Amino acid sequence: MNIALSPKIAYDREQLRTPAGFSEDAVRDISAALNGLLADVFALYVKTKNFHWHMSGPHFRDYHLLLDQQSDQIFAMTDPVAERSRKIGGVTLRSIGDIARRQRVLDNDATYVDPQDMLAELRDDNEQLAVSMREAHGTCERYGDVATTSLLEVWIDETERRGWFLFEATRREGSNRV
Repeated sequence: MNIALSPKIAYDREQLRTPAGFSEDAVRDISAALNGLLADVFALYVKTKNFHWHMSGPHFRDYHLLLDQQSDQIFAMTDPVAERSRKIGGVTLRSIGDIARRQRVLDNDATYVDPQDMLAELRDDNEQLAVSMREAHGTCERYGDVATTSLLEVWIDETERRGWFLFEATRREGSNRV
């Protein structure tokens, strides 16, 4: 996404620049990747909490606790992602509107969602997030941003683990299929 900046915004960005030794292209591309991830992480956090709050049925307690744990883990990524963008000299998200413009994880505003559908949707969202994280990892590798690639490797592992737990919770008994 290449957005033309007004002179004031360009000036403000210059005021926020951090001397991290990255080229302007690296700062632009890595920050864009991180901001896309951050928007997705916020969207996934809200969706996970939504499903946690609206869980029902015979497995309520187990699923309610699972989604609470997962939402805590997802939210724990937000500050490090945003701070990493700032550390390299970029800017980060500023508002709910900014998140909405950048997010790729879709919202779910349905009044009722079946518990198995909730888990399946979150499983797919976590898989999508892991793909986006791998793409961001490639961007960071291209510019030699070892610190961000290292953080992403941990977050990818956590995201894959969440997806695995959700897969197992949605798997049909005696099958590797959902």
